[in-house]
Amino acid sequence: MKLKRFLLRYYPPGIILEYDKGGYSRTKSIDLLDLTPGANPDELLAEIRQSEPLITESRAEQVKQLIIRLQQKQGQQDHHRFCFSKELKAHILPLTNVAFDKSGSRFITGSYDRTCRVWDTASGTELHTLEGHRNVVYAIAFNNPYGDKIATGSFDKTCKLWCAETGKCFHTFRGHRAEIVCLSFNPQSTLVATGSMDATAKLWDVETGEEVATLTGHTAEVLSLCFNTVGNQLVTGSFDHTVAIWDVASRQRVHTLIGHRGEISNVQFNWDCSLIVTGSMDKTCKLWEAVSGKCVATLVGHKEEVLDVCFDLSGHLIATASADGTARVFSATTHQCLLILEGHDGEISKICFSPQGTRVLTASSDKTARLWDVLSGACLQVLEGHTDEIFSCVFNYEGDTIITGVLKQSGSLLLWTRWSDWCRHRPVALLHGPAGAVAPFPTADQSGTC
Repeated sequence: MKLKRFLLRYYPPGIILEYDKGGYSRTKSIDLLDLTPGANPDELLAEIRQSEPLITESRAEQVKQLIIRLQQKQGQQDHHRFCFSKELKAHILPLTNVAFDKSGSRFITGSYDRTCRVWDTASGTELHTLEGHRNVVYAIAFNNPYGDKIATGSFDKTCKLWCAETGKCFHTFRGHRAEIVCLSFNPQSTLVATGSMDATAKLWDVETGEEVATLTGHTAEVLSLCFNTVGNQLVTGSFDHTVAIWDVASRQRVHTLIGHRGEISNVQFNWDCSLIVTGSMDKTCKLWEAVSGKCVATLVGHKEEVLDVCFDLSGHLIATASADGTARVFSATTHQCLLILEGHDGEISKICFSPQGTRVLTASSDKTARLWDVLSGACLQVLEGHTDEIFSCVFNYEGDTIITGVLKQSGSLLLWTRWSDWCRHRPVALLHGPAGAVAPFPTADQSGTC
């Protein structure tokens, strides 16, 4: 094996090793999930060298400098507020979904007008209109961290794969018998998974456009799915109250997670692939071991349905959003409720952590989004400007831009950019039409190449 170069990943902190083996280029990740600004870089370097033979004496100083750069990034203050920049025009019919690429320089929108549009974040310029679906474009995603392909899932029962640079359609995936409502690329960008109202999920080959597998076993709609960060497992959540873990290589179901008494609202792996969190209409979240399928904790406290749930990028924290108008932050280790976030006057339908893990963003039917401090639980900012219920919210990878979107046709989609503490709470960009759920965050940062 020959080490070629290092790639720096800021969120969560880690160093990617790119190396040659048997004539093929490969990568492996050194995850530094517990890194702190005060950690001793020399001691951490020694630990890394004990377990990683690719880090030779000649490379040691490079790795130490990368550790220091990660610590400097962690030490940057995150006290900025979000302000107005510009107004955009978007689809003529309601929006359904929004997703950033890895860098946050572009985002995509799906719509009831049967198209997906690609936008430049900084200028607000429309780059491409992806046309070809015959019904609502509902589920959309970039193939992050690469960002060169886009997948769109539609109520016309098909999924399409597009070139993000030119807008050309590479493939149309056909086979589902009902609407496609969720999709995801695997981390290697070799597969697309789709979930459908026909109670199945399917795997598709990105290169050939062929169906790889149909994952059957659910008895109701598959409304949420997620690959783990390694890409060897897929988890699906269904309206049949169950969650399934699938082995991607064998296409077999390895566990069925039974215990919820209501429909599953969301499913997600943590970063190191050891845990799965599930949210349900039964007012609870559950934490499961990915290897055994065992339920290790039931997170309770909400008085109404849990509408969304997520891990922070380190996998140490879990955030939940509920129809009771509150959000909660739990420890993924102790399973204790650390914070109750109160202040919204309506149900909270979407919740996410900032990439740094220091902020929580919530979207509510009270027409506002709120930014919360993870340590104190204090509401740092109320993002106002929508005239209808907010259905979605998401940070870009750097955490300096936010998208919020509304559910109703008469509403809008707003972008917020991080600015100085004195600027007013106004939107960066306004796209008329409502928006739905958003794609997960990217998994690698190649901006720190050395």
